[in-house]
Amino acid sequence: MTASLPGPRFPDPRQAPVLRWGVLGPGEIAGDFVAALNAHTDQQVVAVGSRSAERAAAFASRHGIERAHGGYEELVADPEVDVVYVAAPHSEHVRLALLAIAAGKHVLVEKPIAVTAAGAQRIADAAAAADVFAMEAMWTRYLPHMDVTRQLLERGDLGELGLVLADFCGGPVRGDGGRLLDPALGGGGLLDLGVYPVSFASFALGPPERVTVSGTLGPTGVDVQAGLVLDHPGGAQAVLTAGLLGASPWTASISGADARIEIAAPFWGPSDLRLVRGGGEVIGEWRDQSERVGRQGLCYEAAALARYVAEGRRESPLQPNAEAVAVLRTLDEARHALGYPDPGAWRDGAA
Repeated sequence: MTASLPGPRFPDPRQAPVLRWGVLGPGEIAGDFVAALNAHTDQQVVAVGSRSAERAAAFASRHGIERAHGGYEELVADPEVDVVYVAAPHSEHVRLALLAIAAGKHVLVEKPIAVTAAGAQRIADAAAAADVFAMEAMWTRYLPHMDVTRQLLERGDLGELGLVLADFCGGPVRGDGGRLLDPALGGGGLLDLGVYPVSFASFALGPPERVTVSGTLGPTGVDVQAGLVLDHPGGAQAVLTAGLLGASPWTASISGADARIEIAAPFWGPSDLRLVRGGGEVIGEWRDQSERVGRQGLCYEAAALARYVAEGRRESPLQPNAEAVAVLRTLDEARHALGYPDPGAWRDGAA
């Protein structure tokens, strides 16, 4: 028997209310974000800010942005900016998010929203106090295949859930590794890549009761490979991997008593899925036919934020800020178990 799979419920990104965006941190991910907005939405990127006026000007010229600010304070003070996208290294997320919030701007903060759960909580608390919108840029939550997955879970197609599998290992990282291997910049596989499978497990199973981890710290003291087993209420488990030593398949699955969802690579980006019985019979498939591939899918999170702001929300209903904090709490615990200092002694941005 073939199951009828639902379609995604998200409207076309071009239908979202238009906000004026400012970008903090004109790096690679910021460039891909702006390109996705320009190609697939009607959102307006009106300003960019960097510590380097030359770098901001070059980014603005490359992406057709009207104003370039040679300072973060100038960007957040720009009266033409409604929402600030924080795309600086992990170690700068809390400082820059708080700077934008204090200026009365809504914020979208690249994942992980902070280096520690405590840092993430500071952002959530500040946004609530200032009555502005704040959201982690966990773009996976807003992709079409994830809404199909969400609906299958909501209607109970899988039965009682038992196991989540997800992997995101990249690399190998060569040379000095740049920020990926720099502890002062929040380096390591768990923060950079592991946030995806941990967030996926949280999406399916909620917060874990116990975190077990095995892995390796590299010469600079950051994790280069880690395997996590998360134990959840009722006996369900999540088995997750993240690392920088070589690329893994980048797939994910959610298994229940009656069926499982298998998400094709890359599970964290625009992808396809199928619904499979325990014996391997494929009973339903959904394919992404939007032709938005890779980081073009960043357009969905921006459109979602614009809709939420227009609705008067102050956080994402698909990933409330408390959940982003809880995901980082799991990562705090895993990193500490691998040999990082006690999380209570960390300053956000360096172990």
